[in-house]
Amino acid sequence: MFSEAVILAGGFGTRLSHVVSNVPKPMAPTYGKPFLCYLLDRLVDAGIERIVLATGYKHDVIESYFNASYRGVEVIYSREDTPLFTGGAIVQAARRLQTDHFIVLNGDTLFDIDFEEFARAHEIKNASITLALRAVEDTSRYGAVTCTDDGRIAAFNEKEASAGSGVINGGIYAINRTWLLSQELPTKFSFEKELLQPLAGKEAIYGKCFETYFIDIGVPEDYDRARREFASMFPADEFLFVDRDGVLNRHILGDYVRSWAQWEWLPGMPQRLAEWGAHYKRVFLVTNQQGVGKGRMSAADLADIHRHMLEDIEAAGGRIDNVYVCTDLESANSPFRKPAIGMALQAQRDFPEVDFHRSIMIGDSFSDMLFARNAQMRALYITTKENPVPEEVRDITDLIL
Repeated sequence: MFSEAVILAGGFGTRLSHVVSNVPKPMAPTYGKPFLCYLLDRLVDAGIERIVLATGYKHDVIESYFNASYRGVEVIYSREDTPLFTGGAIVQAARRLQTDHFIVLNGDTLFDIDFEEFARAHEIKNASITLALRAVEDTSRYGAVTCTDDGRIAAFNEKEASAGSGVINGGIYAINRTWLLSQELPTKFSFEKELLQPLAGKEAIYGKCFETYFIDIGVPEDYDRARREFASMFPADEFLFVDRDGVLNRHILGDYVRSWAQWEWLPGMPQRLAEWGAHYKRVFLVTNQQGVGKGRMSAADLADIHRHMLEDIEAAGGRIDNVYVCTDLESANSPFRKPAIGMALQAQRDFPEVDFHRSIMIGDSFSDMLFARNAQMRALYITTKENPVPEEVRDITDLIL
């Protein structure tokens, strides 16, 4: 089995630019979190120990999100200062690796293959490159792949020459690193057109076909399909973080809820909290309340509000496992004030079973969405007529109610 992987995450996403304009294509929000997270989850679950993200366009968005690790697995970066195309990006990233064989994924494609089976096929053939192949009804968008009876790649047919059902390149490669780095290759080149196609039928390049789920979000209609389908495909979130004002109760414009007499539950609350309590293992309230810091109310006033709130929730059959409050002023740059994740980290210390990758944040502000992104949670944005969706929110989440 492989221990290292490369994900090509430097694409511009031109065809998605009118849908997601301010993030690179692999970071397009898909069912509440970046598409790239689903690829990393697959690799981590398969036992990959080190991942190289080959970045380029808006690399800072990717690097600031994942930093140096994801679910305990080391993440490093191979950044393109100028576009190297797929081949140049793979070669540059390969120089950051340590093992003889590695896998490559396209950052805009989820192909749910069995990585262990894929590794065995690569090793048995002693292949220079092995491609994960997928049978599709229409090859015209991708181009078709022709194989010999023993699985060797015989030819790649261009998109223009392809039509009807057939086998396509699924965008996952197993590569012999020593072989790759021994080739005389230009700095900038297309892996598919300038390496794979000329070597088809001549070099030990094989294909392994899988019938599993495949989607490429490179066009808007398939991006929309991924957003619909992922909700039923992936494990349900287990932990809920929820904002207060604007989610549970009505905002007081230009002021704070300073007493229980001013509290007004939003329609459906607190009964909805009973539903959430039945669905999630833990439910946490995380709320910025700088009205205390400004002296508009006391800490005792705030505690009294929350005591009444919890009584109503309990009477409706719901629960909140803990309430986390930051009363610091925005100007204090507190590590506990959203969008910083101090309150989430405290919840994790108080309840060690909490896994942010199995968590969702429900909020009604950009700050709430940034909080979710910073903790690598899924994010759901609550909107009303008085609270339209800021454009920047759409770059973080596609879950908007």
